[in-house]
Amino acid sequence: MEKSLLALLKEGGFILYARHGEAKVGTDQPYFNFQNCNTQRNLSELGRSEAIYYGQMLRYLQIPISSPIVASPFCRTIETAQLAFPNINVQIDAFWYNIFKLGGNISNAEQHKILTDLRAVLALKPPQGTNKVIIAHSFPAGIGLGKISNLGTVIVKPQGQGHGYEIVQQLALADLAQLASSE
Repeated sequence: MEKSLLALLKEGGFILYARHGEAKVGTDQPYFNFQNCNTQRNLSELGRSEAIYYGQMLRYLQIPISSPIVASPFCRTIETAQLAFPNINVQIDAFWYNIFKLGGNISNAEQHKILTDLRAVLALKPPQGTNKVIIAHSFPAGIGLGKISNLGTVIVKPQGQGHGYEIVQQLALADLAQLASSE
């Protein structure tokens, strides 16, 4: 009998790549500053609620999460990570800003480098018996992990350094509740 997705997640070995919660407050200024949230789009009240729910669901489902939670340097991704996982250290990783840049006007060479680096990062296995959570951004359609809804999660199975990764499934935030009933 094939194991359910939830059973596999409880064993660990996956990367949960999630887009931040709904961000409708403000706009990203042309020369935004990572240290100044007023120059960025920030989480709405719904986005904050989504983040809290996301963390609650992963805890309820007893999915083991490794520390630290990795977040893009934007205020909306950091706040999402902190609200979802209040008891786990959040590590800000500037690499994930590159995913945001994929949606902008960049050269084919820069896009290729970002996607090559992404493949290398997503090939790395998390600590034994745990899953790694990354809170960052959606991708343009057909690129990288593709379009991701607010707090949607792409479940990635790393194959080890130099061996790539497999996309197992993409879940919308509402799908997390369905996992509980799949057991």
